[in-house]
Amino acid sequence: MLKGDYLTIGDKVAIVSLSSGILGEEFCAHELNLGIERLKELGLEPVFMPNSLKGMTFLSEHPESKAADLKKAILDPDIKAIITATGGDDTYKIIPYLMEDEEFIEGVKNNPKIFMGFSDTTINHLMFYHLGLMTFYGPSFLTDIAELDKTMLPYTKKYLEKLFIVEDNYPIEPSNVWYSDRESYDKTELGKPRIIHKETHGYEVLQGTGVIRGTLFGGCLESLYNILSGNRNKEEKEVIEKYQLWPKEEWQDKILFIETSEEKMSPEKLEEILNCFKKEGILSSIKGLIIGKPIDEVYYEEYKEIYKKVLKDINLPVMYNINFGHAVPRCIIPYGGEVLIDYDNKKIIINEPILNNNRNYSNKRTKSF
Repeated sequence: MLKGDYLTIGDKVAIVSLSSGILGEEFCAHELNLGIERLKELGLEPVFMPNSLKGMTFLSEHPESKAADLKKAILDPDIKAIITATGGDDTYKIIPYLMEDEEFIEGVKNNPKIFMGFSDTTINHLMFYHLGLMTFYGPSFLTDIAELDKTMLPYTKKYLEKLFIVEDNYPIEPSNVWYSDRESYDKTELGKPRIIHKETHGYEVLQGTGVIRGTLFGGCLESLYNILSGNRNKEEKEVIEKYQLWPKEEWQDKILFIETSEEKMSPEKLEEILNCFKKEGILSSIKGLIIGKPIDEVYYEEYKEIYKKVLKDINLPVMYNINFGHAVPRCIIPYGGEVLIDYDNKKIIINEPILNNNRNYSNKRTKSF
């Protein structure tokens, strides 16, 4: 797959609002300023695309403006990475503007760069995967860079640093702790730590043994389910099908990664979704499955039992409670990258360089800050 270059001091990073426009609202100003400060501390120069701060109403009504921002960031050779502001529920609306724009498509292929985000950004990852670009399912500007604590969460920062460090492979290790979601994100929370919990489960193998290798493919379970069912938005399903961003053959022999959102779906809903995936033949065609930690560990044990129930008649190795997705802290998942998963020893290793070393680093492990 196409890959961007590793980051280094002074690089420009574009911030785009491809789904919700919340970052442009006045009540988020303290988070906006904090995120700018954090990126500068990393030695990066944040660049806000022209429409990224125009607020929720404008961006909801003008998907073409969101698409124009992403295109501008892709075509600008001085921008080395693109980070989404946050998630939402309507990023699919930008797809027609981009997938029918030859200049954008050629820009992706001729000027590959880092793209990162999660949740509704799943749809953008599918688009870039279709165009042959490796992207990163991981932290966004508002949720992670602008973490209201005095510093970014250490585990999350550790994996963000992977975008700066040249290495042939690296493990995705379980975090020793996890954090509760905040009840409020207003200005009074600045500098306040999250409620912290000791991790007591670690990675859990729900079924299967051995070592497998494959390509990572997946995202937010609710987003993927709507592509299959159209339950949330029929138009979204139609857009994905029209531009063939998720042909069924793409699942063959992939390592599927899935996680559940802040909506904290009921165990019954999870079972319904998994049975839909099963009926479509997805769960019988993939090589392995890794599952993100549920946010706040809500339904932690109940979800486990649902996965076991639905998958018991499928020869599929399954690992649970991985630190990606909506629960914090989170790692980065290289979308389309090669992974080695050892189910016997509960290890996950990203098995290739995730970016290109085209900028003359002096050795294979060079930090830029």
